Amino acid sequence: MIKIPGGSYNVGTNHVDGFEADHEGPRLSVIVPTFWMDETTVTNAEFAKFIEGTGYVTEAERFGWSFVFHYFLSEQTRMKSQLVSNMVSWYAVAGADWRHPEGPDSTIEMRMDHPVVQVSRNDAIAYCKWAGKRLPSEIEWEIAAKGGTNNERYPWGDEEFILAGKHRANIWQGDFPHTNTKDDGFTNTAPAKWYEPNGLGMYQAIGNVWEWCSNPARVDLKKFQTTTSEEIWQAYQQVDDNFYATRGGSFLCHYSYCKRYRIAARNGNSGMSAANNLGFRCVK
Repeated sequence: MIKIPGGSYNVGTNHVDGFEADHEGPRLSVIVPTFWMDETTVTNAEFAKFIEGTGYVTEAERFGWSFVFHYFLSEQTRMKSQLVSNMVSWYAVAGADWRHPEGPDSTIEMRMDHPVVQVSRNDAIAYCKWAGKRLPSEIEWEIAAKGGTNNERYPWGDEEFILAGKHRANIWQGDFPHTNTKDDGFTNTAPAKWYEPNGLGMYQAIGNVWEWCSNPARVDLKKFQTTTSEEIWQAYQQVDDNFYATRGGSFLCHYSYCKRYRIAARNGNSGMSAANNLGFRCVK
């Protein structure tokens, strides 16, 4: 884990880069105590140790299905799966779970150092409790993702994703959602420790997989007069919702469709949902 020093930080943004409903702004000054954050998202290997040690069964396994993006389905699995009507290019796939992220004919055998996916927020909380940790709040996640800078878009600044011919994050390359050119090296997840870390040592805050947070999503902080992370957390508790924050974007993000691969970008999902681009990391 990496140490995130306590102090005063800016979070949110006054830039209009995203979607109005996400409430990315205004920029706020908050005071947080020191905390520690995992340098990477939880990997398949780490999650497997949790499963072996506890016998835990994930929600996708209990439900018997989960969400998979069309691009990663075999033709055989696609024929047996149902297209989700209100989600572009997503299928409800029987047998999709953390061991079989793209359906029953997929495997993680060669991806043990990749982020675990197909985990719900409830699954992530169960892992955190076992590990003696917890999920980060959006405030903590955003502060850590900045990597010791005051950047609002990317840990490296406002420039896009290629520097001296090298990609700095794993997002969709090509014509979304039809063709992925794999220019950044991957069409699916990358290993959890792959691209250069930010200034604090946090790997892949941008892209690769969405990361679950502890608080409800898209809470409009403008209505709260807050100065500390504890006061903001108390404000979150006023929201009675099963729609929880996710951060960071994923390998499916593309500027033409999902602009939420920026540090200040906000998103969310229902706490029981799982998908092949949704993982987590822990704090304490």
